[in-house]
Amino acid sequence: MTRHTHPDAHPDDPHYVSRSGWLRAAVLGANDGIVSVASLLVGVAASGAGHAEIMLAGLAGLSAGALSMAAGEYVSVSSQSDIERADILRETQALDENPHVELEELAAIYEQRGLAPDTALLVATELTEHDALGAHIRDELGLSDVHAANPIQAAVTSALTFLLAGAVPLTGAALSQGSSLIPVVWIATLIALATLGAIGARTGGAPIGKAVLRVLFWGSFAMAVTALIGRVFGVTMG
Repeated sequence: MTRHTHPDAHPDDPHYVSRSGWLRAAVLGANDGIVSVASLLVGVAASGAGHAEIMLAGLAGLSAGALSMAAGEYVSVSSQSDIERADILRETQALDENPHVELEELAAIYEQRGLAPDTALLVATELTEHDALGAHIRDELGLSDVHAANPIQAAVTSALTFLLAGAVPLTGAALSQGSSLIPVVWIATLIALATLGAIGARTGGAPIGKAVLRVLFWGSFAMAVTALIGRVFGVTMG
């Protein structure tokens, strides 16, 4: 028995789009964990608070942020999933009620993509006979298994990466004292952000330099703003 395999023009250079779902959640959670916790630590430290208060704020920010990321990702991705399911249900009903109209609609899509009218109709007919709903989900709605929304995966991934990444600046704060706390947290944060940018770009097959510069800029900006706010309010309340 002959086994058929799909041809691959670049077997050593795989596509990265299949990673987009969990990679987006992972990068978002990790970046938010680093920047949020570091900015909170720097802001509280700049206000003149003691080391115990700074660590308490950091721990509170770490736990609250992870739960917030999990809840936010679950709710937002669930909303996306609800929309996808509703569209699929409408397509199912349309195929039951008006199969000929749906066939013409599918043929028109292929014709717009460059096929001759007769060829487009032939392709639409054969795909409809094979899997009508699957053809409309893929080619009319633009949905696929690769891009399907997965709320649980997004929530867990974001929460875990937030905790792990946010622990980096928190550890830097725990190992420093007095005036060295802000520089140590700042440096630890920049190193963590650079590493995250490089890993995210590498995993997604994107240019590393651009990704690293992007996260470093916004991370530094966030810490600078919170440090300024902490200093202003620290002086005012002091």
